[in-house]
Amino acid sequence: MKSLGPYTTSLEEIMSQTDPSRTPVIVSVGQVTEKDAIVSAIGLAESAARKALEDAPGVGKTIDRLTLVAISFSNSILDAPGVLARMLGLENAVPEHSSHGGNIPQFLVNRASEDIASGVIRSTLIVGAEATRSMRKENPAVNFLKVSSGNMEIEKTGTTIGPTLEGMLNKAEASAGLLAPSTVYPMFESVLAKRSGRTHEEQRKEIANLMARFTEVAQKNPYAWFSHSQRPEEISEVTDTNRLIAEPYTRSMNSFPNVDQGAALIVTNLATATEAGLADQCVFPWSGAEMKELQCTQRPDLGTSPAMTAASNLALAGAGMSVDDVDHIDFYSCFPVAVEVAAAGLGIALSDSRDLTVTGGLPYFGGPGNNYSTHAIAAMVERIRETSGKGLVTANGGFMSKHAAGIYGAKPSSKGFHRVNNEKEQGILSSAAIPVVQNSEGSAVVDAATVSYDREGKPSRAPIIATLSDGSRTAARAAEDVLSDLAGENLIGRTVRLFGSPTEYRPV
Repeated sequence: MKSLGPYTTSLEEIMSQTDPSRTPVIVSVGQVTEKDAIVSAIGLAESAARKALEDAPGVGKTIDRLTLVAISFSNSILDAPGVLARMLGLENAVPEHSSHGGNIPQFLVNRASEDIASGVIRSTLIVGAEATRSMRKENPAVNFLKVSSGNMEIEKTGTTIGPTLEGMLNKAEASAGLLAPSTVYPMFESVLAKRSGRTHEEQRKEIANLMARFTEVAQKNPYAWFSHSQRPEEISEVTDTNRLIAEPYTRSMNSFPNVDQGAALIVTNLATATEAGLADQCVFPWSGAEMKELQCTQRPDLGTSPAMTAASNLALAGAGMSVDDVDHIDFYSCFPVAVEVAAAGLGIALSDSRDLTVTGGLPYFGGPGNNYSTHAIAAMVERIRETSGKGLVTANGGFMSKHAAGIYGAKPSSKGFHRVNNEKEQGILSSAAIPVVQNSEGSAVVDAATVSYDREGKPSRAPIIATLSDGSRTAARAAEDVLSDLAGENLIGRTVRLFGSPTEYRPV
């Protein structure tokens, strides 16, 4: 195992210098995966929470707050957090509902750790679940985009916690059809393919090597949706069961949301855990940070994410360590490009001896809506309990739009928990925004592009982000008469002619 890096004294010495009532710890976790019975999201959340409560006997009576991670794809109810608190017998816990986004679970741990360190609360339960498989079983024709939109309306009607996804999309992007992650993330991947001089097919083969390693981790995870590993060619080859979704991604490279999964964390202080006789199972949050990315069309470089990199670097700096001191990593992995960008930003090779996931990743472990990173944190806690190492978890919402990162250790940091202020970095990032126009005509050069396919393998849409002659940006969709000619094409660097409203394009 690597040296303990920032650990400069023994655990006993650190604890003697630390106020245990202000030292945040994750004392217990709970995970559930249901593949057979028809269940509800609230039922799964209850099961995960009960496992966490059973893992921390005596701590439940100290829980001051219950936060339910926003349910994305399953039928939800307005007072779901209150209903769940009553189901669990946590009458003294203040129930609250989080905002939407894959960044939320790590944000909630950062917030909880800060509140415990400042004495605002003693203990909190963070829990979430999705029952998408069950929902589809009961209603095969369900429209999940409609369900998700309805659940996001709940966010607007009640008190919600956390940064929202509002503002991540502008009118130009919406008009061009940049509405689904399965469309937008492949556009980022196409930038990396072009930059590396690879065709879409070559890029598929390259990233399949990375994702095959993720399947090996999923195979060992008892909570993973897919319990078998895959060879790189099984991930990259286009077949009837592994169709192209959007260039260059096959189905096996996309987050898999059709799952029934739940996870819960209990965050408390070291004094409470010690009083309950649970000090030996505690994992310590060391630091956390959050950042917000520019809208897609505003980003100077569509093959990077300065916000993602900044969140990780801020968290590392807050813990007084470098990425080389990290033993275990879970990069948010909704699509391969999210992992590639996260690793590149920190100078980590994709062939690094450390696995870049502790769960198996969203395409193979499962992608339960906003709640994946609760599973990642739970898995990280279990890994650190086993190895006494240190871990980094990153979480990402939207189109690499909202980010949160956290550092975890088997012992408390001699620096105490630190939630890092991002004001300086956020200001620098925001000042780099490129101006965007909604409707435009004339020539433009393509900066990012993809071709999406229907179930029959025919091109169904081909959105682009492009730069106009005056340096401003826009988004556009392919004219219907050129769609069939764009199959397999990577238009990045090509000149197109823009016209109409909403803006369409034809290659020159």
